[in-house]
Amino acid sequence: MSLPVVALVGRPNVGKSTIFNRIINSRVAIVEDKAGVTRDRIYARAEWMGHEFILIDTGGITLDSGEIEEQIKAQAEIAIDEADVIVMLGDVTQHMTNMDETIAKMLYRTKKPVILAINKADNPEQRTDIYDFYSLGLGDPIPVSGSHGTGMGDLLDAIVGEFGDKANQHEDGSIRFSVIGRPNVGKSSLVNAILGEQRVIVSNIEGTTRDAIDTTFTNDGQKYTIVDTAGIRRRGKVYEKTEKYSVLRAISAIEESDITLLVLDASTGIREQDKHVAGYAHDAGRGVIIVVNKWDLPKKDSRSMKDFEDTIRREFQYLDYAPIIFVSAKTGQRVPDILKLVKEVHENQTRRIQSSVLNDLLLEATRITPTPLVNGKRLRIYYMTQVAVTPPTFVVFVNDPELLHFSYQRFLINQLRQNFDFVGTPIKILARKRK
Repeated sequence: MSLPVVALVGRPNVGKSTIFNRIINSRVAIVEDKAGVTRDRIYARAEWMGHEFILIDTGGITLDSGEIEEQIKAQAEIAIDEADVIVMLGDVTQHMTNMDETIAKMLYRTKKPVILAINKADNPEQRTDIYDFYSLGLGDPIPVSGSHGTGMGDLLDAIVGEFGDKANQHEDGSIRFSVIGRPNVGKSSLVNAILGEQRVIVSNIEGTTRDAIDTTFTNDGQKYTIVDTAGIRRRGKVYEKTEKYSVLRAISAIEESDITLLVLDASTGIREQDKHVAGYAHDAGRGVIIVVNKWDLPKKDSRSMKDFEDTIRREFQYLDYAPIIFVSAKTGQRVPDILKLVKEVHENQTRRIQSSVLNDLLLEATRITPTPLVNGKRLRIYYMTQVAVTPPTFVVFVNDPELLHFSYQRFLINQLRQNFDFVGTPIKILARKRK
């Protein structure tokens, strides 16, 4: 399912980051009463009334000609280009400005739904001051207060009301997997090797792939859809107006996928940006396979593969469930084994365990490692049941959810892995109070 994309835009210091944090219920964006604090696009998943979407916070658009100002404007323009719905924010305390009019004219040309929200309407008197903004021609302005949360429900209702069919696209029955990684690790070559044809352009120039490309094919009776994405760049380096592909499109590809292939470069080793890229896949709760490409290039001995695998496990501890495969897109070494892994991980993602079997496991697990005492109160787990797949999600009914510490939750996940495999897929455990 492709998640709708919503972009917050406006001039500096109208409170975009405050609204962003309010919608996602987290302090992700830096908030400071100073113009120009947010310079890059910031992405996060959000949800309202059962509708999930990707929210983008952007830097304030100005007419200043400095290098930083130009980069901020370019970032905002890319976000606008990628968005399905645009929220333009104004500031009721500063009234409407010439810059607001300029931004509104820019948004007219997008032919996309634009919702006008006027921030800092903290009291009834201020909410009556929004009427000047009608002259922007963007419809009824919605008064909101990012600081106090008033009006946010009306704004979110308006946003999800514009999604239409975007949030209800159905899968075609194929196993869908995306190919992600930093630039120049050989993603496009790997896609071509899997498909056995020159489906996408291959070049050793970073950033050759500018968009996501979907290809559906059948292998051994199983239907697959592969998505090749451009190399994910650090946000501070994605600001060129000509860079039509951005981090967001890779995130969208991950969201649409069942499984992600995280591609590493054997010739250059692991870099910090690899961890940044891996975090997107892990946070999305998708299956993950780590593919070490260009294995034909390094000089190797009998311990090379084991040493590289140990390094991966050390650097990507949160991906300890992900299988690792060493391949060469150039020579075809082990490339056919990738689809076998994809199919195996998908089977693990969609596996369901009977409640009776789970509770036998739970009984044995608590016998091996008794539940902990927290502030003199012992956690009691009454039973466990599986409530979802992709990823496998389990609910444990307890006396007090606050007593289920992360460490014991991790212990239960490890018990599930030891008994039911679940290679390649994250596992979620939720605690609910027994009624």
